[in-house]
Amino acid sequence: MSAPDPPRPRRLARLAAVLSLRTISGKLIIGLLVLFGLASVFVSVITAQSLNNSLMSSLDQQLQAAANTWSNCVVQSTLASQHHDADPGHASKPDPDDYGMCSDSGQPPGTFVELLTGSSIAYKHTVKGTCPLSAADKATLVKLPSGGHVAPARPADSGGSNPPRPAPPAPFKTYTVTLNSLGGEFLLTKVTGPQQGTALVTGLPLAMVDNTLEHVENTEHVVFATVLLLAVILGAGLIQFSLRPLRRVAATATKVTELPLDSGEVTLPAGVPDSDPRTEVGRVGAAFNRMLFHVERALGRRAASEARLRRFAADASHELRTPLSAIRGYAELALRHPGPVPDDVTHALRRVESESARMTVLVDDLLLLARLDAGRPLEREPVDLSRLAIETTSDARVARGDHRWRLELPDEPVLVEGDEHRLHQVLANLLSNAGKHTPPGSTVSVALALGDASRGDGSPGESSSGESSSGDGSPGASLETAVRRGVVPAGPRVELSITDDGPGIPPELLPELFERFTRGEAGRARDASAAGKSTGLGLAIVEAVVAAHDGAIVVTSRPGMTRFAILLPLLREPAGQPQASPV
Repeated sequence: MSAPDPPRPRRLARLAAVLSLRTISGKLIIGLLVLFGLASVFVSVITAQSLNNSLMSSLDQQLQAAANTWSNCVVQSTLASQHHDADPGHASKPDPDDYGMCSDSGQPPGTFVELLTGSSIAYKHTVKGTCPLSAADKATLVKLPSGGHVAPARPADSGGSNPPRPAPPAPFKTYTVTLNSLGGEFLLTKVTGPQQGTALVTGLPLAMVDNTLEHVENTEHVVFATVLLLAVILGAGLIQFSLRPLRRVAATATKVTELPLDSGEVTLPAGVPDSDPRTEVGRVGAAFNRMLFHVERALGRRAASEARLRRFAADASHELRTPLSAIRGYAELALRHPGPVPDDVTHALRRVESESARMTVLVDDLLLLARLDAGRPLEREPVDLSRLAIETTSDARVARGDHRWRLELPDEPVLVEGDEHRLHQVLANLLSNAGKHTPPGSTVSVALALGDASRGDGSPGESSSGESSSGDGSPGASLETAVRRGVVPAGPRVELSITDDGPGIPPELLPELFERFTRGEAGRARDASAAGKSTGLGLAIVEAVVAAHDGAIVVTSRPGMTRFAILLPLLREPAGQPQASPV
């Protein structure tokens, strides 16, 4: 069974986006469609009305001519009948054949003629058709009021040399009547006949007018539908073409948002070419280009300032190491003095030694961060993470014997490429934090697992910074928050996680957790036992070292659970290296 064609849903989605009322193109296209639709309706109504008036006027003229022909012929037949009658005073009737000759005399097909005598029909005929009048239609024609009259029949003189002339034609009043027995509506005239008590009815069917109007309306519908379709297609193309500069602005802005603007030197993309101030889009493009120029200049100044600050921190840290070593050495030498030393002097010397040791650690951390910020490469050698996890967990168990420590490792050693000393420092910092920021009796778990990004087995915390996740469905899962720093490695990778069941990290502290000199405790005071153990740079070093190894660190925390997950690229195909499997 063949798979469905994927481009079609994309085309439909693109078409829906183009026609959406939320977009400028959609509003313009729909506005154009509505405008053309209203214009089409207006033209259709005006055309239909004008055509109907024209056709009805033409039909009325034909009816007047047909009525005049029919009435004149009947008058002539009546006069001829009276002329040949021996008794002029005797009422005579024409021969029905004469009526047939009158009804067919030059009349268009479908013409209906009728001669009424009182309430009865003396003659009825339809040119080139049948004339089956029903009783209801007969009654309708009888009740129809007279709309004119013809001159009464006058006999000719005895010599026959002065025959009467027909009366000049006059417009008759017309009526629109439905005659179901004859097949529809007729335009009728009814005039008084040449003899007393008679009436002449003439009618033309409206079917031709109705058919013409229907044909024109159908033609207009097809034409207008075609015009609307062409207007939508051509209008959409024209609008999309006209909005291309705006799309270029949006594409350039999207590229800018995808750049790491938070630190370092940033090269912004080139501006858009549409900067003609004579057009609206050109003015937007020109303003956008000026904004890019100012942003790039500001970022350049910030990068230069950061570079100067890093050089200063590196130089200052390097220069401070020697005097700090000297201070610490002199303090140790003074404490070894064999003679009696007052207790207050001994206490002061021990404080000098302790604070110099803490200051040395702080200077070393600052120097390391400065070197990492400067992009100095770390060592690249195969590192056994399984051994590192065992060693650092053993050290933490000795340092924090009041905690429960668990270790979960795969059966085979897991190798990555990197700097073993720095990775050891990362694990030691995280385990030290887990021990310091959880109460006695807490459980800290260290787990090592393999994964593959191509299989979609991402860790639970692979959400963007500040994104909430549902956790494992526990009562506190709704309060779980996750923060990620770095880029999750593509392809085979290793996940090293440190999880504790302590009180969790305050949500307001999570966004700044990896900033320098960020501490979890409320106060900044240090006693003698804590000297040299907290500088506020531990997690900043963790982030920098992980980023230098092309990895990412994900922090997930809620009350009762805090998890630091380090994701590093797996060493590709070393000897004895296990294959990656879903975590």
